[in-house]
Amino acid sequence: MKTFPALLSLFVVVLAPGLASAHCDTLDGPVVKTAQKALETGKLEPVLAWVQPGDEAEIRAAFAQASRVRKLGPEARDLADRSFLETLVRVHRAGEGAPYTGLKPAGVQDPSLVAADKAIETGKVEPVTKLLTDAVKTGLSERFARLRALKPPGDDVSKGREWVEAYVAYVHYVEGVHQLSAGKAGEHAEPRQAQAERHGH
Repeated sequence: MKTFPALLSLFVVVLAPGLASAHCDTLDGPVVKTAQKALETGKLEPVLAWVQPGDEAEIRAAFAQASRVRKLGPEARDLADRSFLETLVRVHRAGEGAPYTGLKPAGVQDPSLVAADKAIETGKVEPVTKLLTDAVKTGLSERFARLRALKPPGDDVSKGREWVEAYVAYVHYVEGVHQLSAGKAGEHAEPRQAQAERHGH
């Protein structure tokens, strides 16, 4: 489907602003799941993939501390785990150039993000394709129908403004699809290190 990349991008950026940023700071998100497994197995390497190279030392130190403290008992284990998770998510978010607002409870992820992760597990992207394309088609149809129900500007200025408002919403939606499919907008937050290198810092 030639239009799928554009539709997917539009859904994520236009229909669901902020969802991507909320994905990695939930207790059932991929960052936390990777960290929890590392705490149980002692293998930190998968966790380090979620942070920038310059942040590895901080994460290694936090992991070593958590590993020591969690041996002191159940309560200490819970506190150590929580501290490590918070440190990791904060550092990961900073590496993306995004703010850290605390860990979010499990079960609050948007269905599109759940479906996206499920596709990785199963190797089947078709359910994601249907979910996103259906959502975008609905959004586009609603905007188009609202515009068609109104009359272009004429003698009635008030009604003309209603048409203009609907027109702007419609064409911006279409424009967003085109720009995103061409890679001109809606990129994910640029990693902090890449920002520094780009600006010569």
